[in-house]
Amino acid sequence: MQRFLLLLLLGLLGACAKPHPLDALQPGESGRVVRVIDGDALVLDTGQSVRLASIEAPARPWKERAGEPFQEEARRMLEDMALGREVQLFYGGLTRDRYDRALAQVRTTDALGPDLWLNAEMLRRGGARMRVYPDTAAGSETFPAIEAEARDDRRGLWAKQAYRVAQASALPDRFERFQLVRGTISGMEGVDAFGTSCALRLRASPLSLEISNAAAAYCQLAEGTQVLARGYVRDGQMEVAHGLDLQALPPSPPPPPA
Repeated sequence: MQRFLLLLLLGLLGACAKPHPLDALQPGESGRVVRVIDGDALVLDTGQSVRLASIEAPARPWKERAGEPFQEEARRMLEDMALGREVQLFYGGLTRDRYDRALAQVRTTDALGPDLWLNAEMLRRGGARMRVYPDTAAGSETFPAIEAEARDDRRGLWAKQAYRVAQASALPDRFERFQLVRGTISGMEGVDAFGTSCALRLRASPLSLEISNAAAAYCQLAEGTQVLARGYVRDGQMEVAHGLDLQALPPSPPPPPA
């Protein structure tokens, strides 16, 4: 009887356990990590290159382009977690990019170390920032909270001045790179460009947010709403590619009475 009750309890606990985000994705290839290229890219023993989906690690040097701050630390961080380990790929949409890299969520599967979801772990340790695209977004729903905790604790790259969240009103007129900004909505304009639903103007800033169809709900944000947005900035415009790339922030508390 006691054994029956124990099995019943374990079954009930299992039924009530929250499913892992990767459980809903399509399982892909398995392999052993033989090379880590940078903080969001690795190579399997099958020869398959893998780009970790929904994260953006500091870029390494390339041709005349200098490496970004913390790029070597981020590469070593992923290397320490993954090099030599067996991993499983999971797909949440598009499986390959134009370079034939697998676009995947990646989890370790061997007994050489703890079971690690590498994409989420790079965010948790401050080795990368979240960057979500509509065609690979599935499974990334917990990433904003994971990144926010690392950012608040100034883990990894968040301790660097180069990665502090900028105020939109303080950005220079000429600015081009992936960036997180805080700002206040000052208005909205309709946009006819293909794939873009609207443009949100930011108060006292040269920057506007180009809201894609995948984030179209944010076109309804009221003037005065404070937001945290992320995307690549070019020619005074930031492309917000997915709903997870923009967050409406709670209003600032009123100043204390004099």
